[in-house]
Amino acid sequence: MKIAKVVVDIPASQINRIFDYSIPDHMQALIEVGMRVIVPFGSRTIMGYVLELTDHSDVKTLKPIQSLMDFVPILTEELVELGKWLAKDTMSFYISAFQAMLPQALKAEYHKLIHRLTTAPLSDSLEQVFAGRDYIDFSEVEASSVPLSELKQLLNDGDIEIIYSVKRRDAIKKQTFVKKICTSAQLDEYAAGLSNQAKKRKLLVEFLHELNQPMLLNTFLKKMQTTRQTIKPLIEHQLIELVEEEVYREPYDDTQIERTQPLQLKEQQLNALLAINQAFDQRNHEVFVLHGVTGSGKTEVYLQAIDHVMKQGKEAIVLVPEISLTPQMVNRFKGRFGKDVAVMHSALSKGERFDEWRKVHRKEVKVVVGARSAIFAPFENLGLIIIDEEHEASYKQEDHPRYHAKDVAIKRAKYHQCPVILGSATPTLETYARAKKGVYQLLEMPDRSNLSAMPQVEVVDMREELHSGNRTMFSTKLIEGIKERLDKNEQIVLFLNRRGYSTFVMCRDCGQVIECPHCDISLTYHQKQNRLKCHYCDYYEQVPHQCPSCESDTIRYFGTGTQKVEESLNKLIPEARIIRMDVDTTTKKGSHEMLLTKFAKKQADILLGTQMIAKGLDFPDVTLVGVLAADSLFNLPDFRASERTFQLITQVSGRAGRHHLAGEVIVQSYTPEHYSIEYAKNYDYQGFFAKEMAIRKAFQYPPYFYLTLITVSHPNRYQAEEVTRTISQLLYKHLSKQAKILGPTPSPIERIKNRYRFQCMIKYKYEPYQRNVLARILQYYEDMMRKEDLMIQIDLQPYQLM
Repeated sequence: MKIAKVVVDIPASQINRIFDYSIPDHMQALIEVGMRVIVPFGSRTIMGYVLELTDHSDVKTLKPIQSLMDFVPILTEELVELGKWLAKDTMSFYISAFQAMLPQALKAEYHKLIHRLTTAPLSDSLEQVFAGRDYIDFSEVEASSVPLSELKQLLNDGDIEIIYSVKRRDAIKKQTFVKKICTSAQLDEYAAGLSNQAKKRKLLVEFLHELNQPMLLNTFLKKMQTTRQTIKPLIEHQLIELVEEEVYREPYDDTQIERTQPLQLKEQQLNALLAINQAFDQRNHEVFVLHGVTGSGKTEVYLQAIDHVMKQGKEAIVLVPEISLTPQMVNRFKGRFGKDVAVMHSALSKGERFDEWRKVHRKEVKVVVGARSAIFAPFENLGLIIIDEEHEASYKQEDHPRYHAKDVAIKRAKYHQCPVILGSATPTLETYARAKKGVYQLLEMPDRSNLSAMPQVEVVDMREELHSGNRTMFSTKLIEGIKERLDKNEQIVLFLNRRGYSTFVMCRDCGQVIECPHCDISLTYHQKQNRLKCHYCDYYEQVPHQCPSCESDTIRYFGTGTQKVEESLNKLIPEARIIRMDVDTTTKKGSHEMLLTKFAKKQADILLGTQMIAKGLDFPDVTLVGVLAADSLFNLPDFRASERTFQLITQVSGRAGRHHLAGEVIVQSYTPEHYSIEYAKNYDYQGFFAKEMAIRKAFQYPPYFYLTLITVSHPNRYQAEEVTRTISQLLYKHLSKQAKILGPTPSPIERIKNRYRFQCMIKYKYEPYQRNVLARILQYYEDMMRKEDLMIQIDLQPYQLM
């Protein structure tokens, strides 16, 4: 008997294992590892993935697989093994690991039906819902007044049964085409038999003489100014037929993208490229750290390395941070490799993402450019993986499975025996430390490719501005700089790490700050909608006219958001044309592209935005960059705060003076003496690296120590704290004496969505049994998690400590 080992689509700890199913005779020749199947599970049918085929099982009676959802595997054998490793490595459910690899359109939807088994009369309300039918949708009962306890009783009595079925999603887009299926002689014969009144049909026949290939039905009807009714006789006389054909949703118009040729490389680029190509030619799995200043030409090295790989018949994956996946970046890859490129990121619709994934799956493309999840592209012939801006925190997934794209890239590259490039002007300390130790190979590119100087950085002390009577959010130096650039018809980029109008709203009489009722965080004021919004749970309310606590009308707005900066700029420099880019202005599909195109065409003077403008943008006329509140970055309760400040200031500075015009950067700060600002001002990565490493060593943080963060949440504060305390004690007891256990302590934001959050942290150098201990702790709390709304999250490589 042939048996399939299947992981089922239920993310729950007690079901997180592989189940055996028998393969019916008619499926035996069809079924392969990596396919989706529909299987019975308890009282329902659900989707599962086939992970293995065997002829032996320890289970005596096996249920058979009900049906196949695929006729070709959607997961390659490598991805199946990768999924098993990922689940184990991140302590996630098997099903979560496999779901992370696939586009949304391939995830099943489930349907719940109620089947009436009895002919005896039911209650009046239920009879009304059934209305003479044997099958009804469960949602119909939920929408009615029928109590669920009544359903449960009928279920126990055997009068009804609940049927769970998998809804197959048909995510493939089809379009109708008009196809000519006759000869010219047949057309002439048909035209001869038409009366003089059939003028429209005669015109159609004339047009069909010229139609040599299928035409979209809508285009055909529009062109001929006719309707479906008019062409019906042509179908009946077998002159044409309507055919449905599968088409891709194309998110990018390739015809509008200009093709580019490889550029002449500078010596530093050539040295880097030769090292990468040599590793590829020798089938060496080598991890390269390409440390190049902003504007040093890293992208051209990527493009030429990919070209080398493609010429040998291999494929490449390029990961770019979500916020850097601008049309500019996409155009550089499409401009070089045309239709060989698929693009995957969250701004695409579900259908577009599915189609881009299918191009890879069908081997129609050779290169994937995308955000984090593109690392799972189903290539079978990988020759190169590139992670651009490798320091970006967005490469770490913050929910199940909590993987880091860098780890997955290295794992895949080992399997394919190919190189990985980690590129950045400001690599993470962990990455650079490994390169220094020789674990990774370091490639340095210290000069800009056009040999222009890095822009001059000036740090303005905002405390002095305040003492001199300047109470605005702009220093005198910055305002003068903006006006000077406007006079010269040059452009400006202003960076602020906060969206919204102001960071919080407070009553001046009693000091009450208006907070989210579900989270321990102040609400942010958004002027356009005149709303207060929570950026954690999406709660919002209208702005009160009176203080809800003391009824005073002295409500004031504090802090600075991008909306407020835009309004202040309009008052100070009314002639400036401003584009604001933040989460609020880029929610619509294509808005990102539209705003950047507008700025590129010089339809605006100032680009004002949050982190999304810090990377990947290349505008020749930008000569001034302003960082409005550098302090907002390093005042967070996170040991990486200084590193992120240094990285962001360096990245933002790199937007200025990238071409023939000299650039200038003005950083505004209330603590200009902070070392991360000092080193960023001088572009001194080595100095910052040495200083920060000394601090990390003293306080026992990565890369000297590993961290594991355990977060416990529950609607009851005492319960959350108590469970965290018990977990800390169990860790003390079962881990080695070298491990340091910190906590329990409330999370920096103690309550989110009405759940209290406590955490404890493990600092360690070597704990080979840590995963086993943590797995046993999860097992210990399994019942409580299922029945009492307890959540325990384990992050074995935390990038967010909030």
